[in-house]
Amino acid sequence: MSANAPHSHDTHSASDVHHGHSHGHEASHGTFKSYMIGFVLSVILTAIPFWLVMGDVLESKVATVALIMIFGLVQIVVHMVYFLHMNTKSEGGWTMMALIFTIVVTMIALTGSLWVMHHLNTNMMTMSPEMMRNVP
Repeated sequence: MSANAPHSHDTHSASDVHHGHSHGHEASHGTFKSYMIGFVLSVILTAIPFWLVMGDVLESKVATVALIMIFGLVQIVVHMVYFLHMNTKSEGGWTMMALIFTIVVTMIALTGSLWVMHHLNTNMMTMSPEMMRNVP
């Protein structure tokens, strides 16, 4: 066999090895347009909750907190889709499982934090002005 003869077990070209392309994965690489869409959505999803709080738009604090949590979850999904390129086709569907896991863990963390803060607020001992003077 000569040194220039192609080998039957070489299925990847030199450019595939050099660029790290792997066959069988439909992972998309981001384009400038997709990154800009993700960036604009992220800015909007940050600005709306900021406006809700600073403008005191809703009278109900519970509704404001609920909306902020919803916008936070949507922003996590936007980051995972537009910046981490997670979809149902790439990696055989495992990235979708990662997305679901991230949403579940985030919901547990958010509801747990709100629960702890609510109970700390309701169980906090009120201090009179006279008690405040005695605090070091």
